[in-house]
Amino acid sequence: MWRSRVLLAAFASLSLGLGVAGAAGAAPAGVGLPPVVSHVPTREKVVFITVDDGWNHDLQAARILLEQRVPVSLFLLPGAASYDTGYFTRLIDEGRATVENHTVNHPDLTTLDAAGKDAEVCGAGEQLDAVFGKTPKLLRPPYGALNDEVRAAAKACGVKALVTWTYDFTTWSQTPPTPRLRAGDIVLLHFTPTLAADLQRALDAARAAGLKPAALMPHLKAAGLV
Repeated sequence: MWRSRVLLAAFASLSLGLGVAGAAGAAPAGVGLPPVVSHVPTREKVVFITVDDGWNHDLQAARILLEQRVPVSLFLLPGAASYDTGYFTRLIDEGRATVENHTVNHPDLTTLDAAGKDAEVCGAGEQLDAVFGKTPKLLRPPYGALNDEVRAAAKACGVKALVTWTYDFTTWSQTPPTPRLRAGDIVLLHFTPTLAADLQRALDAARAAGLKPAALMPHLKAAGLV
């Protein structure tokens, strides 16, 4: 299984180099390599909330997501979801959350060989499927680090699109400036101790711009990206 996936990834990367990709090196959905999406082209007044990693299981953030029925894409590390799995299953079952792929160990995928990429991307998909009963179709490469080889490896693992972000609302050493959101923007958050406050700030920014959070995958499909 591993060998066939690696060979498929190598073939997909070669095909892109031979001209299978669309204009400007972007691979349209269904042709060549899966697209990289940092903003979703849409005329709807929507914004997309995404949360990475999963180590800090913030109860206040979960309460906001559940009570406000916020559609959210959770790009989880399997290890972070392996303890207190109920925290995430509640967001899925009682809320509007979906689980997506963020690799197994959060490496820079561009630094790994073919076997390493396969283990990280396919391995995370398989582990998340075992826990949540569904294989993720979206990948957020750690640090946003990617190239055509990463895209090819992702395709071999069944990934339909690599999702980065438009704005990072995470409070790291300090709270970042709040941008004016536009329709189709992808907001990045992390499961850190400040998640609840960061999430509320993102929701307030969306509201100020006249936008509503929406589910990501249906809009990727509507835009012809997956």
